[in-house]
Amino acid sequence: MEEKDLDYVMVPLGLGVMIGYHMWLVYTLFKHPTRTVMGLNAQTRYQWVFSMMADPLKNGVLAVQTIRNNIMASTLLATTAITLSSIISVFVSSTSSSNPEASQLVYGNESRLLSSVKYFAILLCFLVAFLCNVQSIRYYAHVSFLVTVPTLIDRTEPIHYVARSLNRGSLFWSIGLRAFYFSFPLFLWIFGPIPMFVCCVIMSFVLYFLDTTTSFTRNLHSYSMRDKTEANENEVV
Repeated sequence: MEEKDLDYVMVPLGLGVMIGYHMWLVYTLFKHPTRTVMGLNAQTRYQWVFSMMADPLKNGVLAVQTIRNNIMASTLLATTAITLSSIISVFVSSTSSSNPEASQLVYGNESRLLSSVKYFAILLCFLVAFLCNVQSIRYYAHVSFLVTVPTLIDRTEPIHYVARSLNRGSLFWSIGLRAFYFSFPLFLWIFGPIPMFVCCVIMSFVLYFLDTTTSFTRNLHSYSMRDKTEANENEVV
């Protein structure tokens, strides 16, 4: 295969592997949520909200501190993303002004336009990560007020609303983290399409083991969740 054809073959294949894996993950998350770590974590957060709002006077400080830790984590990722975006923008602008003819770094990287596309793709990933983490902070800040509100007897709708808001904040945090994951193969694309394709394949395998659960974990989680849900619902009622 000629040098100029590598980017047109291996880069779409690598992106197809990553996108195909995440399409499978989204399908599994909707159809069989307990088979994914994100689904189990969503159920755990749902149960956590029930536990905290069952006695907000006793658990209010713990709930606010826990959500504050999540806000700090989202703030760190948002700060990192916008800082990296600024660095890439400054680097691209300075390189374009000082060196109009882009130098060839490795095999398969000869086009100046293609080099600009690579930097723009990495910049787009970091901007998406920044926006998602900002939305995550927004939901966490909203939940920090609602989780300490006393609930009325026989009214579980406020608890369901707080749990949905907390899960939405965690969903935006997960999407922002996935944007960071996508930036790794795009960064290796600077050094050529072959490292980018290899990184996509390896990262898909690694994410599969990080995103899926075992039967032991699912059974243990289902038993504990069933007992605690019945106890908390009785307390709320």
